[in-house]
Amino acid sequence: MPTKTNRMTGAQLMLRALKKYDLTTAFCLAGTAHGPLLMEIAKEKIAIVSGRNESATVGEADGYARVTGKLGLALINAEHGLPNAMTGILTANEACSPVLVLLTMPYGNRADAQGGYPSNVLEMVSPFAKYCQLVPDANRLQEYIEVAARHALSGRPGVAVLGIPNGFQTQAIDYAEGINPSVTLSPAPEPDADAIAEAAALISKAKRPLILAGSGAALSGAGAALRKLTKAYNIPIFANALGRGLVPEDDVLSFSWPLTNMSAAPADVVIVLGMRLTQRMGYGLAPRFDKKAKFIQIDIEAEEIGRNRPIHLPIAGDARRAIELLHKALKKIKSKPKALPAWINKGLKLRLARMNELAKSPKGGPIQAFDLARAVTAQMPKNAIYAGDGADTQNWMHGFLRVRTERAFLDHYPVGCMGTALPLAVGAAAAAKEEALESNKKPRPVVLVSGDGAFGFYCSEINGAVQAGLPLIIVICNDGAWGTEKHGQIMQMGNVVNCELGNNDYQLIGEAYGALGLKVEDPADLDATMKNAFKAVNNGPVVVNVIVDGMAGLVRKKEPLIQTIAFSDLLAGQKAQYGLD
Repeated sequence: MPTKTNRMTGAQLMLRALKKYDLTTAFCLAGTAHGPLLMEIAKEKIAIVSGRNESATVGEADGYARVTGKLGLALINAEHGLPNAMTGILTANEACSPVLVLLTMPYGNRADAQGGYPSNVLEMVSPFAKYCQLVPDANRLQEYIEVAARHALSGRPGVAVLGIPNGFQTQAIDYAEGINPSVTLSPAPEPDADAIAEAAALISKAKRPLILAGSGAALSGAGAALRKLTKAYNIPIFANALGRGLVPEDDVLSFSWPLTNMSAAPADVVIVLGMRLTQRMGYGLAPRFDKKAKFIQIDIEAEEIGRNRPIHLPIAGDARRAIELLHKALKKIKSKPKALPAWINKGLKLRLARMNELAKSPKGGPIQAFDLARAVTAQMPKNAIYAGDGADTQNWMHGFLRVRTERAFLDHYPVGCMGTALPLAVGAAAAAKEEALESNKKPRPVVLVSGDGAFGFYCSEINGAVQAGLPLIIVICNDGAWGTEKHGQIMQMGNVVNCELGNNDYQLIGEAYGALGLKVEDPADLDATMKNAFKAVNNGPVVVNVIVDGMAGLVRKKEPLIQTIAFSDLLAGQKAQYGLD
């Protein structure tokens, strides 16, 4: 017979299961739906960051997961909140973020016999998540949470969605200690030894080898191995997404892909490490890459290898283990270091010169967008976490941003939904605060640079950031419009319709929620304002509204030299790759 000592509520059992995954911060859109679990979380003094939109709540758990590598937890109500949450779930899943979304499900008697709203609301989300299930019995809550967490964290990480029927959290349960008492995660797959030896032989003979590092490299913890390999053999690395900062970007051996994408063509051997060869990467095709270049692709998911471009040497396995084994194989064949890759900087010289030229704001204004990028990055410490949003705005930021630490770059891609980087930044700032409390050091600042249009999507999330006292600086590059659309219309039609937003006082939105609000219009005040923002962030969120030249985006559209985000056409790339007319 069960004893009183092992009887607990469903909420207590859920928390017991979640704590196995080092739960220290939860993200929740407030309400009665998760009330019992929230009460248990609060008793344990686990931080709760309050959301104002379900998509943002999931996005905050996503940002937290990207920075920490831990499981991000989002709590929302399925009946009213799941439609809102879809953008956050899709974004996190495509970014390979290990996020667990717990949904409180409606009572069965609310199902509409007419079918006006799906009786199983999980059908809505299942195509966009890695794992999606309904817990069938309160006694199986622990089992389902652990299976969902395993799906989220294992292999290629992603989003696990778990439906919790109403009433389960308050139900009394007899807890059995022997059921799944420990976390079970499968070991990462080991790369094939013969393939590693062949890769080492190819790299040793290459004149201009190049590593492309993506989020998969970061998710596997490949940073230390990559730093050793690139330094030992002078192999340059172009990094994108969460792969940025694994090797500190120094414009000598480590570069950001957006800045150097026009310099990849001379490479004769390309190692694709945990990266998808999609549009931003020119699909791996000519003219972005030499059509004769030999490609080595390393990915934990074998099905990913060969997307859009045939791969000379496929290696299915963990990115970190592959780089460690590759380093050993290069030592074994006594491969010699290459000359420092001057071919990259040669291609960059004109681009950097033009960006620096455009960063010179005229006396009295208007502030140039590249000048804003220069001013922000000049104040960022090496350990800062950067989040980026907007279209034109990110083009400008890529010119000056250098990421120098791991898991410190977040943006609204790969899906590209505008506005999602603000929730990501809130989650990242929660991670930074948590890290600071554990180390007893000042938190590293999180800096979001967003276009004014993108800022409008989830600006109410500043409310939760202020309540949680998060170290977050939000810089709004305010050109008074949907800039990239505005200048596209000017170029195509010579007129503008439905693109103007006005130079609004967005800093007042921050002030309304209790953040420090700053505004700058004069270039002479730009550096001092940024310096003040970085000083103030230790006291909580800061919103800086920077009025920039409203026509800067037109220059960017007209000059390919300063376009750091490249939109490649697959058919054009295939024609160039295979010599088709």
